[in-house]
Amino acid sequence: MVRGKIRSLSVRDVRFPTSREQHGSDAMHTDPDYSAAYVIIETDAADGLKGHGLTFTLGKGTEVVVCAVDALSAHLVGRDLKDIVSNFRDFYRQLTSDGQLRWIGPEKGAIHLATAAVLNAVWDLWAKQEGKPLWKLLADMDPKQLVSCIDFRYITDALTEDEAYEILKNGKLGQKEREEQMLKQGYPAYTTSCAWLGYTDQQLTELCTKALKEGWTRFKVKVGADLPDDIRRCKLIRELIGPNNLMALAPLGIGVATGEQCHNRVMFKQFLQAKALQYLQIDSCRLGSVNENLSVMLMAKKFQIPVCPHAGGVGLCELVQHLILFDYICVSGSLENRMCEYVDHLHEHFKHPVVIKNAAYAVPQEPGYSTEMKEESVQQYQFPSGQVWKELTSEEQAKLE
Repeated sequence: MVRGKIRSLSVRDVRFPTSREQHGSDAMHTDPDYSAAYVIIETDAADGLKGHGLTFTLGKGTEVVVCAVDALSAHLVGRDLKDIVSNFRDFYRQLTSDGQLRWIGPEKGAIHLATAAVLNAVWDLWAKQEGKPLWKLLADMDPKQLVSCIDFRYITDALTEDEAYEILKNGKLGQKEREEQMLKQGYPAYTTSCAWLGYTDQQLTELCTKALKEGWTRFKVKVGADLPDDIRRCKLIRELIGPNNLMALAPLGIGVATGEQCHNRVMFKQFLQAKALQYLQIDSCRLGSVNENLSVMLMAKKFQIPVCPHAGGVGLCELVQHLILFDYICVSGSLENRMCEYVDHLHEHFKHPVVIKNAAYAVPQEPGYSTEMKEESVQQYQFPSGQVWKELTSEEQAKLE
């Protein structure tokens, strides 16, 4: 049962120096420091439960998102949680349609990343109070309640509220069997951890060899800086993984996979209407949390486009596993051409880290959205206000680690 009045919201700037070993590097982001604006909301409920949410960044600029979270906090503090989740569509609009704050959006950029962090914390708290992992909270909801969480503004030319309800109602058929299937075998994943663009050939060789021993059969390769070198690296990886494993790149006939930087449901709608993508990559922090991701997954179902989420970044695997499980169990009902990204970085900093078994996401069982970081990790990597990694001395950096 939903309970409590929100009495506080705090946000912290947490940064991990992943650029030092080139983790996360690609053609456009050559020195990413995996970071997060990390939100904690507390209520006056006797249970003492807290909601934890985050949005993913690459280091510099996290302080901007933190300021945006602070600006949005006035919409939460003092509100009953029950009032928020019982009219979630209205609350989503309050955050995204603030008459002054929307000027620096609307529904994109730092203000929308902040919206995701705040809403992720609300969903985490709601799921914890219900004693369910987020995917199960969603799966157990009545279709009408799910639809009531979605803002359909600007997308009714692609998906109406009635169409969304019919998709979710039809998704109830076979739901129990699909849920049992996921509990037994997990959701298929592919790994990006072997082939970041900044890795040396020796690293590629060692990591691909290790991944094969662990049972991985699907590999993503970062390309785009230099065509001849891209060809050379892809040839090397193909030789390493062999002809029978799937490499998420092919010289001809590959479909367009995009979405990790699509900033709202409207952009996804336009891509779908234009038939401009063949694999849709939702992101749990770029879009406006669960609410907006629901609308995109439902549009993908109508347009018969597989959802293959983006999960390269701190906490993204933990969050997106819930969304893709819900998509399969309640929306798509299919695993054809579907897989979820996985990167093997920074999971040790989470209270309930993602678990991979046989190259598949194991179904999380703990209540919440898997967003809670270990407090010692937050304290260790909380970033000093107004500074960036390269401005710190080596001694100062060592203290933060």
